[in-house]
Amino acid sequence: MAALSAGRAAAAGLLRAQSLGAWRALGTSATLLQQAQAKSHRAEGTFQVTMLPGDGVGPELMHAVKEVFKAGNVPVIFDEHHLSEVQNTASEEKLDRVVDSMKESKVALIGKIHTPMEYKGDLASYDMRLRRKLDLFANVVHVKSLSGYQTRHNNLDLVIIREQTEGEYSSLEHESAKGVIECLKIITRAKSQRIAKFAFDYATKKGRAKVTAVHKANIMKLGDGLFLQCCKEVAELYPKIKFDTMIIDNCCMQLVQNPYQFDVLVMPNLYGNIVDNLAAGLVGGAGVVPGESYSAEYAVFEMGARHPFAQAVGRNIANPTAMLLSASNMLRHLNLEYHSNMISDAVKKVIKGGKVRTADMGGYSTSMDFTQAVIDALEVQ
Repeated sequence: MAALSAGRAAAAGLLRAQSLGAWRALGTSATLLQQAQAKSHRAEGTFQVTMLPGDGVGPELMHAVKEVFKAGNVPVIFDEHHLSEVQNTASEEKLDRVVDSMKESKVALIGKIHTPMEYKGDLASYDMRLRRKLDLFANVVHVKSLSGYQTRHNNLDLVIIREQTEGEYSSLEHESAKGVIECLKIITRAKSQRIAKFAFDYATKKGRAKVTAVHKANIMKLGDGLFLQCCKEVAELYPKIKFDTMIIDNCCMQLVQNPYQFDVLVMPNLYGNIVDNLAAGLVGGAGVVPGESYSAEYAVFEMGARHPFAQAVGRNIANPTAMLLSASNMLRHLNLEYHSNMISDAVKKVIKGGKVRTADMGGYSTSMDFTQAVIDALEVQ
């Protein structure tokens, strides 16, 4: 028994050490960021943030953010970079510049970097390469209903945490025989423990009561079986957090039928991508749900459901809500609480008023109309 207790204690210590850096990025971000700022920026009282507008309506949404920041006197300087496979402006050199910018700023606001379906000799997209270079292992999407905007399910409040550096997105595919393609799904103990620990730490810090591990271990007994086992092992270290498990297909059905049963969900890469989008649809779609990704050093803020919305480019109809809320979350990460609350409160005030809504929310307002309404609603002191 003594040996067993010692073994459990050692495992607990190892797990805490593995996730310390990631949780520090989420919980004590301001101190790290302030230390990382260049002296000139610190002297000016501003924060440098890396910006990647991305493809589709990304540049238009970033313009909305910059206009709102300007009106709200937000102390942020954007270091803007353009990386696009669609527009043939992507290269290893430009990717390295983005990474160098991130090494200085530690924080980024990004649009969707669209990945073409055509195979051009490299299986890993630039979006995936960027996330790997920064080791952005934890994607967090907070799905929450917006007051005043009625959907099929109202008063929703759940969080989806997705491991996004391995799984089906490992870019390991080959043709083993003519007409036969093998696509490898990679699940490792280290990364499964890391994301599980992140999820339970998140639940603890945010006052959440339950974590649900989503899997397909009944079919993928070794791969998803390992992920599930790691989640169970980590759950034992958090006796105050309720833990349960659910198979991914049942999870999708339950989200549609009764999403109120969920609190925090943690899952491998592909499942998270699908569930992020499904859950976003429950509260209004891709235009209203913010998201963020973390590594031990970096924090990237983006839309929760990543869509370029290419058909809306130049039409002034994209919904800036998700990007503005992501920008607000970024400011909170920078410890700019006043500016964060000012922007999120203004966005929510406009939506609750119901007079200015873009087409995806059933209205007739343009992107610029919505942005101006948010600016008018800012309570700048």
